[in-house]
Amino acid sequence: MTSGRTHFNIVQRLLHWLMAIAILAMLFIGVGMLSTTMPKYVALLATHKTLGIAILVLAVIRLIVRFVSGAPALPADLPEPMKLAAHLSHYALYALMIGMPLIGWAMMSAGAYPVVLYGDIRLPAILPQNDWTHTLLWNAHSYLAFLFFALVLMHIAAALFHALVRRDGVFEAMAQGGGHEGIAPGE
Repeated sequence: MTSGRTHFNIVQRLLHWLMAIAILAMLFIGVGMLSTTMPKYVALLATHKTLGIAILVLAVIRLIVRFVSGAPALPADLPEPMKLAAHLSHYALYALMIGMPLIGWAMMSAGAYPVVLYGDIRLPAILPQNDWTHTLLWNAHSYLAFLFFALVLMHIAAALFHALVRRDGVFEAMAQGGGHEGIAPGE
């Protein structure tokens, strides 16, 4: 759904920047988990799980808001391959924002590890214990993390390209408000 607006609304912008911080933190915490041992590992893992579930919840909310509110149209003079790349990369980012936490949760469940978040919130297992499934999901989670990191870097590069080279308003649509035109009715 694309609206006639030139900017994302305030809720969309807040969700975007909050999730950007959370995802970057998550990626670096994940790398840190792989390069450390106890006792730092336990604290990093707890943070990683909590952030993962927070990202999952925020991604679902963000997807609903995007569906309801729409998005500003891409510039008319943007070449079709770039428009296609923009759309496909956003689909991939949403898939990973939702899929990675679910794979992590399923991986922990299959390994018979409890998913306990900060505040002692215990999530139920979503898969039965199975060593083969745990290994498969661990590998998937690891490899997809590299893909996610690459997509995030491409997203940042594309944003900078639009802001510094094309100067076509794409970056500004998410970076700053457009006054009342960027706020959907009732918000």
